[in-house]
Amino acid sequence: MVNIANDDDIERIELLDIVSKKGLKALTPKQLERLHVLVEKKDYFNNKKAQRSKMKLLKQITRAIYDSYEKDGFPINNSQ
Repeated sequence: MVNIANDDDIERIELLDIVSKKGLKALTPKQLERLHVLVEKKDYFNNKKAQRSKMKLLKQITRAIYDSYEKDGFPINNSQ
């Protein structure tokens, strides 16, 4: 059985490769946001351990996004 990856899968794998080699700080805020969306879309319903790892990674990405915006002085809340 051949598993054909779509463009989102390829992009997610490329971003995760950067994160695994250099850490979350190597990504721009835009890349972090994109990675968050891509990881969130990936479904691990049949693998509890992978699902827990996904949730942990999403928390780390969210924190990195917040930290990068706070460091760069970008507004976190657009309602102000």
